[in-house]
Amino acid sequence: MSVEAAIRDKLQSAFAPTALEVVNESHLHAGHHHDTSHHAPFDGAGETHFRVRLVSQAFEGKSRLDRHRAVNAALSAELAAGVHALAIEAKAPGEPSRR
Repeated sequence: MSVEAAIRDKLQSAFAPTALEVVNESHLHAGHHHDTSHHAPFDGAGETHFRVRLVSQAFEGKSRLDRHRAVNAALSAELAAGVHALAIEAKAPGEPSRR
């Protein structure tokens, strides 16, 4: 299973979102240095940078920080296994988008 699919499955299971978007943005980071033990810049391949947008009743009344903590906890295995960056847009139903 791809990292993207695992992220999607875990977010579906944890939050039962009414809207969910998982975007692999790894290609946008080609040329960046991620790990100082490697001297070559990141080539943009793979699944290391993601943006998730989700709307869930589970976020009702929660602060932005609590929402991010909940998403990070749900995806802790992926973050520990090589996801370098995770942009989170977590909203409750009816909240405006910040795009």
